[in-house]
Amino acid sequence: MSSTQKSKIRIRLYEIIFEADTRAGRLFNEILLSIILVSVILVLLESVSAIRIKHLHLLRILEWIITGVFTIEYLARLWVVDRPFKYMFSFYGVIDLLALLPTYLDVILTGGHSLIVLRLFRMFRVFRIFKLSQYSRAGKILSAAMWDSRQKISVFIVFVVLLAVIIGTIMYLVEGEENGFTSIPVSIYWAIVTLTTVGYGDLSPVSGLGQFLASIIMILGYAIIAVPTGIVTAALITKHQTNTQICSNCFFDKHDDDAEYCKRCGTRLKIN
Repeated sequence: MSSTQKSKIRIRLYEIIFEADTRAGRLFNEILLSIILVSVILVLLESVSAIRIKHLHLLRILEWIITGVFTIEYLARLWVVDRPFKYMFSFYGVIDLLALLPTYLDVILTGGHSLIVLRLFRMFRVFRIFKLSQYSRAGKILSAAMWDSRQKISVFIVFVVLLAVIIGTIMYLVEGEENGFTSIPVSIYWAIVTLTTVGYGDLSPVSGLGQFLASIIMILGYAIIAVPTGIVTAALITKHQTNTQICSNCFFDKHDDDAEYCKRCGTRLKIN
């Protein structure tokens, strides 16, 4: 096979694996999404002792088949990109590697002394669920909206933490240790549980003033829940990205629809 033919094959595979504009790319994404979901379901089923004891052999066979598919996909990604080592240490490159390691480590690390370690590595397979956003345009848009909202959400979280500290301190002074609010940290825990409308019920105010303050905090909790939802929703409205091109050099994927060059590093995009 000539170098020109290999180059054409690499470009074609790159479009299928990293793009979603073509029919083949969409089909590839849909197949990978299905396999990822199945693999995560297998991890959940294996954690159920009755299913694990009865169907362990079948679960292991399916796991090796899925691992084989992910291994081929991972090697294909390294082959088609211009800078494979950079992809290996990128976010999705690390996630792809974490999707492979547990099954192979299960073979290498044998013996009773390593059972706890093996269980930890097997649970790492659930990281495959992070690959879902890699193959979904909607997932990329949602991730971009969350990233664009990070500063507002960070400020909001700091505000909620300060509010919980203030409320917890007040409730500690109002209720006191005799009513279960034994310390300010415990009172802050109660404030967080109440603000988030979780309401475990393990700690509650007894005095009239404390119950009145708790009622205000409960109502305030509904407004607090709505704020981050509004922030992310506003960011989603402004997101209309349909360009699924991914830079082969820096793997940046947030390009304008008419972009021909990467806005981060200037590399020419592989336009169909």
